[in-house]
Parts: sequence; C-alpha cells; structure tokens
Amino acid sequence: MKYDLVIFDLDGTILNTLEDLHDSLNYALGRMGFPKRSLEEVRDFVGNGIRKLIERALPPGCDDKTIEEMLVIHREYYRVHCADKTRPYDGILELLAKLKQRGIRLAVLSNKPDYAVKILCDRYFPGIFDKTYGFREGIARKPAPDAVFALLEELGVQRERAVYVGDSEVDVQTAKNAGLDMVIVEWGFRKREFLIANGALNLVSAPGEILERAFV
Repeated sequence: MKYDLVIFDLDGTILNTLEDLHDSLNYALGRMGFPKRSLEEVRDFVGNGIRKLIERALPPGCDDKTIEEMLVIHREYYRVHCADKTRPYDGILELLAKLKQRGIRLAVLSNKPDYAVKILCDRYFPGIFDKTYGFREGIARKPAPDAVFALLEELGVQRERAVYVGDSEVDVQTAKNAGLDMVIVEWGFRKREFLIANGALNLVSAPGEILERAFV
C-alpha cells in the first residue's frame, strides 16, 4: 500500500460549505452597510482563509479597522450557522469508511479557523479523522507547508508516506511546497481548466477514484 496517511482539505473537497460561507459573508457585509456578493463571487474568493475572503469581498480601500470589525461579525454568525446548508459531497463518507477499513490514517488541514474545522468535523465526520487542523495563530496558512509539517510530525508519518487531497490552486501549491504527492478533485470550488493551468496533477472527478489513483 502506497500511503499511510491521507490529508484532506475541507471546503470544496470533503464538505460543500459554499452556501454557508456566502450567507455568513453577506450577513457581515449587510451589517456593515456594504454591497452583498453573489455565490459565484464568493466561490472565487475562498481558499486563503476568512480574513482574505473578507478583504476580497470588501470595496477597495477599506482599512484594517473595518476588516477587523467584519471578522468579528462574521465569526459570531458563522459559529452558529456554519452547518445550516453545509453537507458532505456525494461519495465522501463511503470513501472515508473504505480508507479506514484499509488502516489508512486520515487528517484534515484547512485555512478555515480551527474552531470551525472542529465543529464541522465533529458534526459530519465524528470519530473518523485522526487529526483536524484549521488555521491557528503562529502557524502560517496554506500554501505555506508549515501546518503540513506539524501534522506529519504529530502523527509520526514521513512525507513520502502521505498524500494531500484538495480542490484549489492553494492546495496544489501546498502539496508542492510540502513535497507531498497530490490528488486534486474536480467537484470543488475551482474548474478543471483553471486547476490544470495552475499545475494540478492527478485530477479525479469522483471520490471513488481516489482509491483507484492512490491505493491500487
């Protein structure tokens, strides 16, 4: 068996979180008196954490004070509403069950705040993942490899025995920066052509293909 550990991105990879991210962002924008954003705009904005999402959604020229106020409003709303419309992608639960049956260790690594990662994983994937990492102060966000290295060290897995699964250009670069093999999914927040143009390798169109590509 080629790998001992699969590291999954969260948003757009195992969970479709887009509608709840969209609703929470627009709630915060509305509270602050700014124009709301479309679902497709939010799809393009996500991937680099909540602060970057807010920076991209605000009108040009907003100062740090405005961004911080938006972050507080968003955090308070999203903590309560992060699972209103969010759901696992079709076939993900079956994939995770099969990987566990084979003795593969599983982890989540996301740029989403750590509290939200843990809320969502506890709700939708109780007892499935060995480790779940969201963004934490003091550890650089993806695509920096720092969190990947911390995760590998904590689980005692060599990088050549781990594979990274994600859905965006951030995930492509994260895998490259960390020296991990990658599997990039086509059902997430980025289109196939965009992913290929940004260096994606080993693309899959359905969760079951991950078993075929990485573990046969």
